[in-house]
Amino acid sequence: MSRTKTGGWRPNGVERKLSPWLFTAAVHAGALLLVAAAIWLVVRVVLRVPLISITLAVTLLLTALVSPTASRMRAVGMPAALAAAVSLAVLVGVPAGIMFLIWTQVSGRFSELVASVTDAIDEIREYLITGPLSLDQEQVDRIRNQVVAYIEKAIPEPAVATQMVLQFATASVLVAFTVFFLLKDGRSMWAWALERTPAHRRSRLDGAGRRAWLTLTHYMAGTTVIAILDAVLIGVGLLVVGVPLWIPLTLLVFLGGFVPLLGATVSGAVAVLVTLVTAGFTDALIVLAVVLVVQQVEGNLLQPLLMGRAVNLHPVVTLLSVTTGTLLLGIAGALVAVPVVAVAYRTAEYLRTHPTAQDSSAPSESDHELKE
Repeated sequence: MSRTKTGGWRPNGVERKLSPWLFTAAVHAGALLLVAAAIWLVVRVVLRVPLISITLAVTLLLTALVSPTASRMRAVGMPAALAAAVSLAVLVGVPAGIMFLIWTQVSGRFSELVASVTDAIDEIREYLITGPLSLDQEQVDRIRNQVVAYIEKAIPEPAVATQMVLQFATASVLVAFTVFFLLKDGRSMWAWALERTPAHRRSRLDGAGRRAWLTLTHYMAGTTVIAILDAVLIGVGLLVVGVPLWIPLTLLVFLGGFVPLLGATVSGAVAVLVTLVTAGFTDALIVLAVVLVVQQVEGNLLQPLLMGRAVNLHPVVTLLSVTTGTLLLGIAGALVAVPVVAVAYRTAEYLRTHPTAQDSSAPSESDHELKE
């Protein structure tokens, strides 16, 4: 093909023998195949080195969470290295202190939590078989055994647990090291990367990168606040009802808050099941009501208020993202799936709405957003 004076494409050679619609379809199909091949290659690389890929993803998420704090410190005159060190100390110290206090109280009760969930599943099994539904006992038992086996795997064997602790310690050191230098030198690293891109595309790429980072910071800030509020509200409900395992259940709700849709649903269901076994049917209904109210407040008020348009994905897209991430990388994939999709979507939208290079001397839209 060759270009016309108007900028379009004029077919020549074999293209003239094809129908225009067939030729256009072939071009688009070829482009889709190339994109699919590139995505497949990236996924293969990510799956081959899960420790590195997950560590890098967690590093970016944690850096996005504390970068606004580091930026404010630098804005008042604090040196970049000191601002990064203080932000990292807060990032590591506060969760570590909370986790230590919680762990000292619940480390010996996780087995009890698993046993309570198993007892609740047995009660549900009995109801499904002998109750009004009268389901087939063999099918119900098969499903019950699969669920119980999955829950029991949550507590690994001592040897496996030791290996997991070592891997976690290695990943934690790598994360802390990388977060510090991203907070300290992130701006210069981004400027260095931009200098190696074509000059006429530099402003557009800079705007897309800023939009992506803004989306990630909004996501992490909003998700963390929502997870804390969910844990506090549901934890208070469990404490008032008198559920014996309210502390580990509150911790489970907090961790589940970082997995959109599925995390809150699963952690809330576990809280209701444990209450059913340990406190009775009436208290379980009260806990169920608390969980439903909190989730409604989260979905209709907290999500739009805290995240707004910066992270605006349809629930179907969110559910598919979490499911795909879980199938590929397990729990870690579920944690990073939604922010990856949100960042990709907002970046693509910026590139779509900014098709031409802007004057590098003029402030971009994302610059105004970051200042706000």
